[in-house]
Amino acid sequence: MTGAGAAMLEQRNSSRKDVISKFIQKTQIFSVGNITIETPPQKFQVIFDTGSYDLSVSSLFCLSPACSIQVRFRHYKSSTFRPTQQTFSIAYGSESMKGFLAYDTIRIGDLVSTDQQFGLSMEEYSSQGIPFEGVLGLNYPNISFIGAIPIFDKLKNQGAISETVFAFYLSKEERKGSVVMFGGVDKAYYQGALNWVPLIQVGELRVHMDRISMKRKVIACSGGCKALVDTRTSLILGPRRLVNNIQKLIGTMPRGSEHYVSYFVVNTLPSIIFTINGIKYPGLVLAYILKDSRGHCSTTLKEDTVSISTETWILGDVFLRQYFSVYDQGNDRIGLAQAV
Repeated sequence: MTGAGAAMLEQRNSSRKDVISKFIQKTQIFSVGNITIETPPQKFQVIFDTGSYDLSVSSLFCLSPACSIQVRFRHYKSSTFRPTQQTFSIAYGSESMKGFLAYDTIRIGDLVSTDQQFGLSMEEYSSQGIPFEGVLGLNYPNISFIGAIPIFDKLKNQGAISETVFAFYLSKEERKGSVVMFGGVDKAYYQGALNWVPLIQVGELRVHMDRISMKRKVIACSGGCKALVDTRTSLILGPRRLVNNIQKLIGTMPRGSEHYVSYFVVNTLPSIIFTINGIKYPGLVLAYILKDSRGHCSTTLKEDTVSISTETWILGDVFLRQYFSVYDQGNDRIGLAQAV
């Protein structure tokens, strides 16, 4: 995707017939959706992030340049706001945030968490210069930075959702709409079987990947490796040497930090196949090639700049736009199926 647009966010509870929906935006890098902090409601666009677990938003106390282009929470306008003396510090890869903890009522569609603890920024930094007003983490609580009871857990404890499950459908077309579901799965968004993959370790959304291949030849992850399914990352990230090797196999031309391929050969490129738990998940040509406003085509394969001792690949939106994903925390597994 090459710009911002509108998409539909739906939360479904499997024990209910109604559908709760809101509009969200899709940028080239992040999926963000609207939540409100009340009372009365103040609306924020937050990243729904499977790679973290905390809820945090920008505040009036933040004077960093990154905060100047964001909507900031006005604490004095909320009658249900309650501050604390606790502070926190969070690092999100190329972004970081420092601030303090507070309580208020948080609403996602019709799902409401009262007296929810969350973080308010006093300092923010982003090397990518991408504006967002907060992060709503959906990972396990053991990686929490601020130590609060996360909103997904509170919703479970309050009986607002019937199952410890959430799922993502990331549309291939912005106008069609992307969906996140809480408490159940809507089968209308995928076809075929939902293949379940056990987590390598309870509390981390990492799974074992068997191999990455192209034209029936293994091109990476030859002895098996780890894969992180991440809704916050738009691309496919891996070790530099292996990513560069794949770029050469595709026939790309490096230009700065990007790797370009001729528009005339795009349709002749082979699929990249990710084999996970014995199931092949082909990455189609159009999925790993981006066309910019000038008509130039670049690949969505990038080096993971975070130093990791073992081979790990991050499967971001590029992968998830092709495959519907389900996160079953109750059974410590991830489900994948062909998206419609």
